[in-house]
Amino acid sequence: MRHRKKVKKIGRTPDHRQSTLRNLASGLIEHHQIRTTLAKAKALQQYVERLITYAKENSVHSRRLVFKFLQNRALVKKLFDEIVEKFEGRSGGYTRVVKLGQRRGDGAMMSIVQLVGFEQLIMEEEAEKKKRRQQRADKKKAAEEARAKEAEEAEEAARAEEAAPEETAEPAEEPKKKKAKSAGKKSEEEAPAAKTDQKKKKPSKKSKEEDSSEDKK
Repeated sequence: MRHRKKVKKIGRTPDHRQSTLRNLASGLIEHHQIRTTLAKAKALQQYVERLITYAKENSVHSRRLVFKFLQNRALVKKLFDEIVEKFEGRSGGYTRVVKLGQRRGDGAMMSIVQLVGFEQLIMEEEAEKKKRRQQRADKKKAAEEARAKEAEEAEEAARAEEAAPEETAEPAEEPKKKKAKSAGKKSEEEAPAAKTDQKKKKPSKKSKEEDSSEDKK
């Protein structure tokens, strides 16, 4: 039985639960708000409020205890130097949980966990994030427009090349044909000359008979 046991297991083993809460607490201290499921938000509230209570003591021992949970020196310094100042007059209730509704898919209840007193900073951070998103969207849109313009210019250039007459290709072919014809004429002229030379070189029958008779004598 789980009588008088207030630990919220959130469906995890002790080590996994500790690492999950550590990551959520680190995000909450860094960004002053975090979005998660309602079950994790309630477990995170207990975890973070205990850390803030330790930080309000502002002693070496309390710093070591907080570092034992967070394992991050920068976040420990931010918690002790910046966040605790907002809670000097408070004895509890350092966080706020705002329900957002069910998540699509599994229907889990979503919520936002915020640090009380940091609403102005949260609004400024949200405005800055929105501005960055808008700048990225504008850059992306400008790049797409530039690509579309380049593609249109390339298409227009290709159409202009296709429409233009092929003046450079035709004159280049004509001299080749003339050369071929002239080469054919030369070969035809050289052929009869070669035949006449062969006829001149061939000895006649009479000269052959005279040579043979002289050899017999």
